[in-house]
Amino acid sequence: MAGIDQTRAFKALRIAVLTVSDSRSLDDDRSGDILVERLTSAGHQLAERDIVKDDSDAIAERFNAWINDPKIDVVISTGGTGVTGRDITPEALSRVVEKEIPGFGEMFRMISFQKIGTSALQSRATAGVARGTYLFVLPGSTGACKDGWDEILSNQLDIRHRPCNFAELIPRLREHESA
Repeated sequence: MAGIDQTRAFKALRIAVLTVSDSRSLDDDRSGDILVERLTSAGHQLAERDIVKDDSDAIAERFNAWINDPKIDVVISTGGTGVTGRDITPEALSRVVEKEIPGFGEMFRMISFQKIGTSALQSRATAGVARGTYLFVLPGSTGACKDGWDEILSNQLDIRHRPCNFAELIPRLREHESA
């Protein structure tokens, strides 16, 4: 049965939050604030937080810096997942990711569909792994950040979640590098 196994010890992950926006600052970044509040309330550590403009090079550069930081286990970004010309976060992610996690975007859109109907098609939420770091790309709305955390990430980043979770796989994400 799926759920939290209370007999297992919680393990805090070090999570970085990136907001992709041409119009937000740390003072008015409500979506980033929601992610920070949710992850810290769950017991995880906010490793870093930043805002970058909708620029593919800047986004990929920030992803790479955090991927290369051994003190960061997970990156969650918000913004830039739509279909307009400025929405390029998934493309920036594709420049750095080693393995895609296609089920993340599929599950996110399934959850969104239950709330916003066919408008969920406009989300290009996605995820992947690069050099031992998980990267999750969420839309920029506060509702999307709540749904992404509450419905998917809160469980998958909790080592106690059964039958399996992303957190327990972190020690094995770089196995291919030693081969």
